[in-house]
Amino acid sequence: MENLFSDNTFYGIGVALMVVYLLALTLILSFSFAQLNLLFNFLKSKKAKNKDEKYDFTDPDQIPFVTIQLPVYNEIYVMERLLNKMVELEYPKDKLEFQVLDDSTDESVTSTLLQIEKLRKEGHNIEYIHRTNRKGFKAGALKAGLEIAKGEFIAIFDADFLPESNWLYKTIPFFKNEKIGVVQTRWGHINRDYSLLTKIQAFALDAHFTLEQVGRNSQGHFINFNGTAGVWRKTCILDSGNWEGDTLTEDLDLSYRAQLKDWKFKYLVDVETPAELPVVISAARSQQFRWNKGGAENFQKMIKKVMRADNLCFKTKAHAALHLLNSSMFLNVFIVGVLSIPMLYLKNYFEDLKLYFVAMTFFGLSTLIFFVCYWFMYREIKGGGLKNFGNYFFMFFKFFSVAMGFSLHNTVAVTEGHLGKKSEFVRTPKFNMMSLKDKWSKNKYIQKKMSKSVFVEGLLTLYFGFGLISAVLVGYIGDNKIMPNEHFDFGLFPFHLMLFFGFGYVFFQSIKSVNE
Repeated sequence: MENLFSDNTFYGIGVALMVVYLLALTLILSFSFAQLNLLFNFLKSKKAKNKDEKYDFTDPDQIPFVTIQLPVYNEIYVMERLLNKMVELEYPKDKLEFQVLDDSTDESVTSTLLQIEKLRKEGHNIEYIHRTNRKGFKAGALKAGLEIAKGEFIAIFDADFLPESNWLYKTIPFFKNEKIGVVQTRWGHINRDYSLLTKIQAFALDAHFTLEQVGRNSQGHFINFNGTAGVWRKTCILDSGNWEGDTLTEDLDLSYRAQLKDWKFKYLVDVETPAELPVVISAARSQQFRWNKGGAENFQKMIKKVMRADNLCFKTKAHAALHLLNSSMFLNVFIVGVLSIPMLYLKNYFEDLKLYFVAMTFFGLSTLIFFVCYWFMYREIKGGGLKNFGNYFFMFFKFFSVAMGFSLHNTVAVTEGHLGKKSEFVRTPKFNMMSLKDKWSKNKYIQKKMSKSVFVEGLLTLYFGFGLISAVLVGYIGDNKIMPNEHFDFGLFPFHLMLFFGFGYVFFQSIKSVNE
């Protein structure tokens, strides 16, 4: 074994792998430092005084006309709930219209039309627009509705969102400032505690909607409209080039085009809009794929425009670049994970390379930074105290592990996005999960086809299991004799344990969802 590893060819390969490994670690560390900066911005924003101009809705003349767009596609389980919730919104009926932008191809078309007719008889102004093709997918539907929208402002809700009745009164007044093109609210989660999967999704989304959105918006950096639970100024959409369907995240695309034209975004962290999280892993996988591939597509589409913009400072450009590269961090995590086992052996067999492996601490430092940043997010929503910190400690490592377990799946998405490979907009199936007792197994929209990557995830589970025992194996190989215990190396054992759990969880849940 020693002769094998001392061969110049294997030494050269080892050095090449180490360079790739260290580069990926460095990129992850850079992203963690950006998160730390967002934390400082977030904490600073809590001390800032609100000086926003607002419409005075006690004066009827200041209440503008609003169009609410509901882009839907085969949503038979939640359409009734959605429409009933929409008509509960408090706003003058003569200044409000609803657009149901329906691309559906199943029986939900009939039931939706019946309900719309009923609501029209009750006096609600509802337009129904049914396209016979999905050209441009969601972006195409929104664009089609915009052509006939009467509203000065366009509120958008996906089918699983359930805004409070006073939602419009909390958002529309901020548009008195004519520079504001978008008002975005924070997502809530009606089924957060349904399972470990929903808890992890809620944890990740909470970090985005507190730490990241506030951290960027409070300092004037670019943020994104999140596709739903927000309002656009119609003139902002048109001035920015309207909706485009050439990426899977049309919301991120239009957001960047608008901000490059100096439109301002207002993020309301205190206005929560409840929604439903995917409860089956196949739905979460499709959603993750779309978001991550769309992020990479938008990096390719927007990064040059951002870097060349004369109206942006260096710090805003840096945060924008990292924001657009957010999904690409999964690629770096996957590289670090796969190479960590070869690195463990290289570290223990090439004495002259040991010094370079000090950089292995980069991942530990990055993890510590994320741990601190996300704690402030968790405390903001759940509250502080020793008990909550204990809950957070275990939740963080579950989240971190499963996020790494998704890294192969998301790496495929990111790679396709950067390479320009086009794919269909696969919408996330909704379940109408209002309580922990609700079941999902009979949902007709669930994808039962097994992704090829699932089997690779199973192999990676075994691979990282080997990584766990490698902590001991490295102490038994050398000169064909047993080495003393001090040569065991448990430095990467916690990392490999999280990878083993994460890939194992994703693999077994994916198999389970197909068989139920």
